Amino acid sequence: MTASTPAGGAPGYAGPAGVAGWLLFDWAGQPFFTLVTTFVFAPYFAAVVAPDPASGQALWGFATAAAGLAIALLSPALGAIADAGGPKKPWVAAFGGLMCLAAVSLWWVVPGAPGAVTLGLVAFAIGTVGAEFAQTFNNAQMPRVVPPEKLGRLSGTGWAVGYLGGLVSLFLTLGFLAADPVTGNTLLGHVPAFGLDPAAREGERLTGPFSALWFLVFVIPMLLFTPDAPRQLPLRRAVGEGFRALRRTVAHVRAHRNILAFLAANMIYTDGLIALFAFGGIYAAGTFGWSAVELGVFGILLTIAGTLGALAGGWLDDRLGPKPVILSGLALLAIASVLVLSVGRDFVLFVIAVPPAAPGHGLYDSLPEQLYVGFGLLIGAAAGPVQASSRALLAQLAPAHDIGQFFGLFSLSGKLTSFAGPFLVGVVTALSGSQRLGIAVLVAFFAVGMAILAQVKTPETVRG
Repeated sequence: MTASTPAGGAPGYAGPAGVAGWLLFDWAGQPFFTLVTTFVFAPYFAAVVAPDPASGQALWGFATAAAGLAIALLSPALGAIADAGGPKKPWVAAFGGLMCLAAVSLWWVVPGAPGAVTLGLVAFAIGTVGAEFAQTFNNAQMPRVVPPEKLGRLSGTGWAVGYLGGLVSLFLTLGFLAADPVTGNTLLGHVPAFGLDPAAREGERLTGPFSALWFLVFVIPMLLFTPDAPRQLPLRRAVGEGFRALRRTVAHVRAHRNILAFLAANMIYTDGLIALFAFGGIYAAGTFGWSAVELGVFGILLTIAGTLGALAGGWLDDRLGPKPVILSGLALLAIASVLVLSVGRDFVLFVIAVPPAAPGHGLYDSLPEQLYVGFGLLIGAAAGPVQASSRALLAQLAPAHDIGQFFGLFSLSGKLTSFAGPFLVGVVTALSGSQRLGIAVLVAFFAVGMAILAQVKTPETVRG
């Protein structure tokens, strides 16, 4: 079956409004990851809500692991059920709504309030599950949006639009909502908008409701204009057929060895990416003593680099294919990771001594900090194409009738061992007493992922 043809669209694919709607989903969902998971609410929780920063980081890690486990266990089954039932939009709406409800409840995570720690952890974990599953089912719509030869550009553009949404939301939050509790001013030197109280950390707490409202507004074009698969079975029958299809896929795993090799590669290099982003800010804070402002500006710069990288990667993807783009991106990630580790507070390129930054110094005014930012931008520019082209490659490799469950497996491969990278970083750091050696193990994740991905056959290699 094929989707109806919107005006101006190719037979079976989305028209301009449908494509734009699909792209806006990444814009709609990204603020939850940018504001809540990474740059604003997570540091606030660890530093202010939790008993102390160390236990806050540990508790946040446990909540992340719990969400990842739930996603890993449920993704393949839910994907198979959605495939059997047909439409993907109801799943996007349901899990997006779950994310919004959880995000809104973060407003009540008040410092010192009874139950604030538990509420913050539970709401974050549930919100993460909702956001990830909504993304999974939106990804499964890709083959119905554009023809195969345009999947790379679609995925790369979507990733770039998502980065841009994260950038805009981060700028609005740091510039107008979240303020320094000491000075009472935002990054732009203003008092917070809407009378938000810096002492009560209302700007940080508002990131949850703000992310939910952002999602609800910008997901509407996708729900209205992007074509969906037709209904095939009612939900009860779809559940039974979905589990039977999943059992068939597992039973005939050898017939999908090529896809499984790609999923294994994705699992390994995604572990490295997760850990690299998780510890990049920690490494910078520990090495250079960066404050929240310096980390926030660094996040904005990384997001810009990721946006440009994803756009360029999508363009290259359609011309070279997703596999060369991923391999090149992983090679750049490995090189940039080594370069990041080559700078310290008072040295660059491992052995060249330089004066450290003076107390009260300006923003990135020492040579090591400037190089760290520059090498970090390389990582941001490479990460976007790797993630976007991975999504496009799976859309090429997976059978169309099982696309949902394979995107469920794709989500599973990105979560199943997501603890491995952070765990090894922690172990090596603890044994060596060196942050640099701990981060260095991530280069191996990129190298092993590249080696496995090199064996994956793409449609171009098969035809060749």
